[in-house]
Amino acid sequence: MTGGIGAAGQSIHATAIAVGSAGLLFVGPSGSGKSSTAFACLTAAHARGWNAALIADDRTSLVVRGGRCIASCPEPIRGLLELRGTGIVTLPRRNRAVLSLVVETAAPSAATRLPPEGETFSCNGIALPLLRLWHNGAADPLSRIFASRPELFLA
Repeated sequence: MTGGIGAAGQSIHATAIAVGSAGLLFVGPSGSGKSSTAFACLTAAHARGWNAALIADDRTSLVVRGGRCIASCPEPIRGLLELRGTGIVTLPRRNRAVLSLVVETAAPSAATRLPPEGETFSCNGIALPLLRLWHNGAADPLSRIFASRPELFLA
């Protein structure tokens, strides 16, 4: 297990989006590309004609209800996303989403070329699948997520 939250409700440094009914949580160190990767996914989803929206950027509130991990956004930053070097932009938003997948953004590394299979992120005991995604701008991140987890988008 890579990481997670320990309390029933907590605010973490992460970005969350919804693509269709799939809730995606982007985690990683500061500057690892969470916001820009989430933004690229939203842009790619809209280009495909898919329904997609921002849940939260920078601070994401997580709570477990009914055996599901739900992401939402603190009111002061609702609908806002920071694009480093560009500024803060306002995006279409949803109030909350049930999380389906956690995406850990990281810089390319030979050490993580083939990450372990079956990694999870714990949301107060709820194990969510975790996908490592290099942030290198080389490929559409939504296509890479779709290739890895097509069942999230074929409902």
